[in-house]
Amino acid sequence: MTDSTTAAWIGGIAGGVIGLAGGIVGTYFSIKNTNGPRERTFMIRSAALFWILGITFICLLIFLPSPYRWLMWIPYGIIMPLWITFGNRRQQAIRQEESHTQSI
Repeated sequence: MTDSTTAAWIGGIAGGVIGLAGGIVGTYFSIKNTNGPRERTFMIRSAALFWILGITFICLLIFLPSPYRWLMWIPYGIIMPLWITFGNRRQQAIRQEESHTQSI
């Protein structure tokens, strides 16, 4: 292996590990910073679904032949922002419902 190939492998592996660590930390704090049991349950389910679909997306990118692998970006780019928006709204609604329940 040449030095540039070795550097590329090290960079790719390090980037993957850093990205995975960031996802794990983000998931942990998203669940930890919830305010009530319904919100925590929602976040755990959402996080699990995000991880499953994210891993599925990565596997499809790796194993599908071209050009199909590149076509996977179309539904991902449309569905992911919509899903994040829905999740944020739902979490906020749960948070408001739980705050009204606690104040009564």
